[in-house]
Amino acid sequence: MPNVKFKNYLHLHFIVFVWGFTAILGELISIDALPLVWYRMLLASVFIYGFICFKKISLSISRRLFFTLLLAGIIIALHWITFFAAIKVSNISITLAMLSTGAFFTSILEPIFYKRKMIWYEVFFGILVIIGLYIIFKVEGNYIEGIIYALCSAFLSAVFSLINGKIAQQYRPSMISFYELLSGVGVVTIYLLIMTVFGKETDGFTFSFFQLSTSDWLYMLLLASVCTAYAFIGSVQVMKYLSPYTVMLTINMEPVYGIILAFLIFGEAEKMNPQFYYGAAIILCTVIMNGIFKNAKKRKRA
Repeated sequence: MPNVKFKNYLHLHFIVFVWGFTAILGELISIDALPLVWYRMLLASVFIYGFICFKKISLSISRRLFFTLLLAGIIIALHWITFFAAIKVSNISITLAMLSTGAFFTSILEPIFYKRKMIWYEVFFGILVIIGLYIIFKVEGNYIEGIIYALCSAFLSAVFSLINGKIAQQYRPSMISFYELLSGVGVVTIYLLIMTVFGKETDGFTFSFFQLSTSDWLYMLLLASVCTAYAFIGSVQVMKYLSPYTVMLTINMEPVYGIILAFLIFGEAEKMNPQFYYGAAIILCTVIMNGIFKNAKKRKRA
């Protein structure tokens, strides 16, 4: 069993590394955030549907669950759109540093969502996150638009995780993911169709929308298959062998992997002011400490 746990722990780190590489692909793909997300969700839906057919998983759901998954799909689509928009207008380092505030937003929203009292250390850690954000805002004022997009993306990811937290224990993750991705791409498609009819000539489904370069297609297929479909299914698999606490702490390495990869690949374009890294470190350490406190509290209850 220890050997199985170790293998799954390494597998989880690889998955988190893959998630960190998502931001790299977002920078490498030349198209804008909205068409990028449309292609990603559409292709990932196809890949996951293939997996569902292979495993012969039932897709029958209730009407109530369908509308819940529809809402989650819209939220994840907006999360990805703001995520890639942040990369396009700033850079990977800024985006991933801001994305790590997702755990902070979750700790704020969780008491409201699950109707429980706020815990003292959540307030304290919230203040530390704000200090980290203030440092980054102060030294990286040129990237204010990217910071706002990334914070919106982090907030949406927190809302999405809370919705999924209520349904993931009852239904197959691949089925949930399929409907969420399909719902997301469906809503984005409706928006694009409206823009095609009523928007400018450059909006919506234009001729150029479907003109992707060979490199864009290759990066997009990699993004949809490995970084989306595979990573999601793989992350669910390792949760059978690893504790939620271990999974949470490991996932917090995503910004670290992503920022290191970005610096190695893009060099000086990703080099930031030293104060930026101080602010990012405060945010990341706060998220990890929050996880440690929550885990200690659960053990005390047990």
